[in-house]
Amino acid sequence: MDKLLIRGGRPLTGTIRISGAKNAALPELCATLLTAEPVTLTNVPRLQDVATMLTLIRNMGVQVEQGGADNVGTVTVNAGGLSSPEAPYELVKTMRASVLALGPLLARFGEATVSLPGGCAIGSRPVDQHIKGLQAMGAEIVVEHGYMIAKLPKGWTRLKGTHITTDMVTVTGTENFLMAAALAEGETILENAAQEPEIVDLAELLIKMGAKIEGHGTHRIRITGVEKLHGTTHQVVADRIEAGTFLCAVAATGGDVLLQHGRADHLDAVIDKLRDAGVRVTALPDGIRVASPGPAHQHVKAQSFRTTEYPGFPTDMQAQFMTLNCIAQGASKVTETIFENRFMHVNELVRLGAHIQTDGKVAVIEGITKLSGATVMATDLRASASLVIAGLVAEGETMVDRIYHLDRGYDQMEAKLRGVGADIERVSNSPALA
Repeated sequence: MDKLLIRGGRPLTGTIRISGAKNAALPELCATLLTAEPVTLTNVPRLQDVATMLTLIRNMGVQVEQGGADNVGTVTVNAGGLSSPEAPYELVKTMRASVLALGPLLARFGEATVSLPGGCAIGSRPVDQHIKGLQAMGAEIVVEHGYMIAKLPKGWTRLKGTHITTDMVTVTGTENFLMAAALAEGETILENAAQEPEIVDLAELLIKMGAKIEGHGTHRIRITGVEKLHGTTHQVVADRIEAGTFLCAVAATGGDVLLQHGRADHLDAVIDKLRDAGVRVTALPDGIRVASPGPAHQHVKAQSFRTTEYPGFPTDMQAQFMTLNCIAQGASKVTETIFENRFMHVNELVRLGAHIQTDGKVAVIEGITKLSGATVMATDLRASASLVIAGLVAEGETMVDRIYHLDRGYDQMEAKLRGVGADIERVSNSPALA
């Protein structure tokens, strides 16, 4: 199993190219199932979750071609010959996004069998909202033996447009309803819709495919169903969480880095906190520049924050910013409102010397002048990133174990960090002696 070995204490200087967003690429790959014509996606990140999704749709009988240069992935999907509208457990057990196959398969083929999904152990992410919404559109859905089995009522050829108000803001639920409603009969209104940039990007892809969608990016989305969608080409939006992670890394270590293709307008809440902390962040026409004159304990003031749905402070940036607070000046309070198990990185940060106390959904951090390198274990995707940032500032060597979590959501992170001056390398366990 691979690990990352980090020798801390180096400022970061140079340029990092921000990859396409995982959380846009995965639903957009599922959206290709809505048409029999080829759909080409560019700027697809080269991640383990993307590879799993491609394996999943290939398993359905879909043709997939991959290419691209300079680590920029291009994927062309032709679902014209899709023969098996099923997502089996063995292919989706590690990936929450598998539930996004349910809406497109049901909308286009009138049936779908999708395993209940897996993913990170950061808390409950129930699919009941997906099921309720699709049932409101007329689908008959049962859950048996770990699978969601969905079909249209006898005599129906399409789902029916309806009014859907979810009990909570759900990103993947909004995405599933968007895709299903694109081929439904009549008009669908989504109330309490998620507003993330990745949802806007999915809607823009669907519009290019011939869908009629209004209001994406707001809490109320209107979709007028069409009988058929067609092929197109679409560039996946830049990954705001990858950009935010590198913002925190530079703020922690000091340095001056251009995040090429980063979208500052997608990171307002994070950038506001960084500016309040004393970090210089500049929005550019095609990127973000972040500069800090030195280590965080000398130049950065700790910031309290509360995670909320977009456009608030993202839960996917909580662990990374908490690490910055660990070596910033002063005390801070972090409140996590989205997932109940998203403080699992705290114990590992404490192993590096951080002063953190937790009580339920609240963590109180007392900033200190230094962390000390040690062996730590990643517990989920964003926890992995927080431990890498900690290793970049810690004295001595830090070994981050179980980085397969990191590979699920960050495209060649260690190579990008090494390119701006970090002392970081991937190491593999030695084979066991016979």
